This record gives sequence, structure tokens and C-alpha cells, in this order.
Amino acid sequence: MHLHRSVTLRRILFFVAALIICHPAWAANRVALVIGNSAYKNAALLANPANDAAIVEETLKKAGFDVVQTRTDLQAAEMRRALRDFADTARDADVAVVYYAGHGIELEGTNYLIPTDATLERDTDVYDEAFSLERVLLAIEPARQLRLVILDACRNNPFADKMKRTVGSRAVSRGLARIEPATSNTLVAFAAKAGSTASDGGSKNSPYASALVKYIATPGMDLRRVFGFVRDDVMKATGNKQEPYVYGTLGGDDVPLVPAPAKEASKEAAAATPQPAPPPLPATPPVSARAEIRQDYELALQIGNKDALNYFLAQYPDGYYANLAKLQLAKIDAEDKRAAAAEKARQAEQEQARLVNQGAQQTQLAKAASELKAAQDARVEAEKAKETAQQLAAQAEQRRREAEIAVAAKSGAQTPSQDANPNSDAKLAARSAPQTPAPAPPPTPPSKAELAKSVQAELRRVGCFSGPADGDWDAASRRALELYNKNAGSTLDAKAASAEALEAIKLKSARVCPLACKSGQRRDGDQCVKITCAAGYFLNDDNDCEKRKARPTPSARLERRYRDPEEAPERPARPPKPEASASGGGGGGIGFIPFFLP
Repeated sequence: MHLHRSVTLRRILFFVAALIICHPAWAANRVALVIGNSAYKNAALLANPANDAAIVEETLKKAGFDVVQTRTDLQAAEMRRALRDFADTARDADVAVVYYAGHGIELEGTNYLIPTDATLERDTDVYDEAFSLERVLLAIEPARQLRLVILDACRNNPFADKMKRTVGSRAVSRGLARIEPATSNTLVAFAAKAGSTASDGGSKNSPYASALVKYIATPGMDLRRVFGFVRDDVMKATGNKQEPYVYGTLGGDDVPLVPAPAKEASKEAAAATPQPAPPPLPATPPVSARAEIRQDYELALQIGNKDALNYFLAQYPDGYYANLAKLQLAKIDAEDKRAAAAEKARQAEQEQARLVNQGAQQTQLAKAASELKAAQDARVEAEKAKETAQQLAAQAEQRRREAEIAVAAKSGAQTPSQDANPNSDAKLAARSAPQTPAPAPPPTPPSKAELAKSVQAELRRVGCFSGPADGDWDAASRRALELYNKNAGSTLDAKAASAEALEAIKLKSARVCPLACKSGQRRDGDQCVKITCAAGYFLNDDNDCEKRKARPTPSARLERRYRDPEEAPERPARPPKPEASASGGGGGGIGFIPFFLP
């Protein structure tokens, strides 16, 4: 009896210690600021931001957030006050979230949120009338565990079209610019990826807000999975025209915004609560040491992260279950390395796209292509290592399950199908073993026309093809794939569309081929716009605005032409005037002809 109580107590302590180590955010203080700007004074009304702010506020309150501050239609002074007050609130918080719906703008690579009273007549007014994203990140920086900014602010911005440009080189682009948060455990989620715009939607809420509230409060769901599901829903709702994006990284452990319900903890706590002594039962054999280790291993496996498994190995460093725990750790390590390799490949791809869009030199492009290829190869190797580790761990768990069922059958115990006790060894082994799904039938390969159409669509997406995606792999399609090879540093066969080309292009998340504008146009984000010169300037052959020179007067042109007398041509001598006759009455007149009478 004492042995059974000590085993139970030790299991409870193990479980509580694992919870303390693995889930410090379960008791986290969570705060949020929700802003929805709809009623702009100098722009058309946005119908959805106020509605979106309302459903996000309701979702976060139901999720158990300690503080949810909601503000709508903020002018500049009110927005400044809201950010300042929320910075004080976030100072004592573990998790801080800011959701903003409204207009946003990018100026020279910096993102700004626009209050409702902004005028923005000139591009320089952005510095005085709007709030930079860095100002928002500064407000939530004191949060100890997680900082999250969600921007549904990528709508088509009317201010960018009408504002005057004070400097021709100052770029105001569509959408928002990508950002790399400087603080760890910080995520910035865009409703649409950098350089593109988001839809305000035709219903009460925007597509992004509708998808966000569907997943963000899911208990126990890691934020990376949350935003992955949001992306899928938004792309489906917009016909793949809008792709949400997340910038920033988190660690290897799951980071849910809402903790999973601690069902097992409540069960164990109930077991630890003193109960009235039960009537004496028939003597039962004491729990064996191997059964204790198995139960602790299954508990660590159920928690399923490195801290719990390492804690188990510290208690039981050797033996059969220690080897199983090491295989599970190897699987988690392989997944961490795969995620790190995928992130490095993504960054290399974005760096190459940035150099292509900036028209970098060929040496820089070649170096970027080489680094991207190395990162992609490392990602492929990491994925293979992850699959191998998963297979080894799954096979070991399957063998454990089969061995425990065989032992139970040999000892005369009931088989899992007949056992009514949910805590039997065979039942626990069956629950812990991974279930292998039935193999799915092989997918039907697409036809040549469908494959060509898909490749053409992907080439259009990365800026290498301007024709229709009609499935006709013509000369223009071949030239587009050759152009992709040139800019991506790849060697895909351009003679025909292939599955290999389709998969390679799908990996590109940004433009690959540089935007080529006609004479008289310039690049503005992902589009070409006409170059307009100010009064007194004209567009020269280099697509630059050049000051028009004043036209000189004829006398000034003659003086400038013959400024040096020696350079002037010799003038022909005038013919001599005819001499006047002796009786002539004047030079040049008709002479008097005398005559005599006989």
C-alpha cells in the first residue's frame, strides 16, 4: 500500500515538474490593444476595420485575456495616447498583442499606420502625421515572453496616389514593406505579403479578420500553425490573389496564444486529493519497477517536447525506455533543424529577390544564387533526416506496442480488444503508439496542358511571364522559363513544362524576374508608372527629368556663334560702284546724253 502511494506521488511530482518546465506561459498575463480605423476624414470610408476590431476584441476576451483595450477611429493625438498607455500595460505582461485594421503606407522601406485625421498632401507629411511600425513594436517590447503585431493594413491606399512627391527618388510603394523584428520572440503578421494589397471584403468583415478569429483562439495551437491556417483560408477566399505573411521567428517549442486545457493535470490532481479509505480489496501484486518507468515514459511522450523527455532521461538514464526517449529526442531535434534550414532558405530566397529587384551586378546575383542553392540543398537534407528520425521513432514505438501486447497475452491478461480497463498496459501502449494511416491511392498525374497551365501561372506570379496561362507551351512560355533560369540561377529544361519546374518555381515566394518598364515609365513596387516631369523639365533618353534650357534670341545666337572674330568666315568683297560721268548729275542716276542740231 505504501509502495503504491509513493509511486502515485512520484508520478504526480513528475507531471507537475514537467508542466512547470514546459509550459511557463500557461499562467501568463496576456494583454491586447485592438484598433480599427474606418472613418477617415480625407479618404473614402473603410467599412470593415471597425467591424473587424469588434470581432477580434470579442475573440480575445473569450480566450481569457487579462486586458483588451479597443479603440476605433483614432485621430493622431488619440492614437499616440493609446500607444503610450498600452506600453505601460505591456510592461508587466508576459504576452502583448496589437491588432490594427485601417490604412497603412510604406515610405522608403518603413511602414506607417495612418490615423483618421491624416491629410498627407506631401510625402514628407507621413513623418509628422502617421505612426511607424517601429513605434508600435516599441510599445510592446517590455512583454516578457511573446510580442505579436497583426496588421490588416495592406489595403489599396488612396493617400499614396494623391500625395505630392518632394523628392523624385523617394519611393511610396503599394502595400507594406517586409520587416525583420530586432527582438526575439516577436512576430509581425501582415494581411498580405510585402508589396501587395489586401481586400477589404464584400461582407461585414475582411477575409483576413474572418480567418484570424477562426483559429487564433484555438487552445494549444502553435501560432505558426494558426497563421498557416489563416493563410490557406484567405487564399481560398480571394482566389489566391491575397497571401498573408508572417515575419519574425520563434523557438522550437509550441507557442499557443491560448493554452491547451490541462485535462491530464486535473485528473492527476483529483487522484492526489485525499479520499475516504476504500474497503479492503483482494491483495494485488505491487507495481513493478518496469511498469513505473513505462508510465513515466508515456507521460513524457504525451507532453511531447524536449524538456519533458530530458527530465525523463535524467530520472532513468539507461535501459529500454531511455533508448526510446532518445529516439523521440532525435525526432524533435531533426524537426528543429528542418525548421531552421527552411527559414535560412526562405531568407536566401528573399535576399536574391531583393537583389534582382534592385538591379544588382551579376557577381552579386551569382553569389546570391549560389547561397540560395546551398540553403535549398541543406533544407532537402534536413527534411530527409527528419523523415528518417520519424520513421525510426515510429518503428520503435510499434515494436514496443507489439511486445507489450505479447507480454500481456502470455501472462493471461485480456487482449486490448477485450480489456475494459482503460489504464491497462496494453491500452496505454496502444494509445502511445503512432497510428499508421492506410496508404492513399497514387494521385492521377496532370495532363500536359494542365501542367503547362500551372507552370505558366507560377511564371506569371514571379514576374517572368506576361502572357495568358492557357496551357499552350509556345515560344513565349519557353522564353519565360529561360528568363527564370537566368535570374534564379537554375537549369530547368525550357523545351517543355515539367513537374520539376513547377515545384521549383512554387518555392519562390517573391518576384524573381526584374520588372522591365518601357521608355517613359519607372518601377513603383510591382507595377510601372508614367514618369511625369515638373514644369520647366523634360524627359531625356535616360528616363531622367532634365531642366529645359532657355532658347536664346537670334542676336545672342549670332554673338555666341562668332564670339571669336578669327573663327568668323570671310565676307566676299562688294563690287566697286560705277564712276559717275563728267556731266553726270549724281551717282547712280540716268546720265545726260548731249546732242547737237545741225
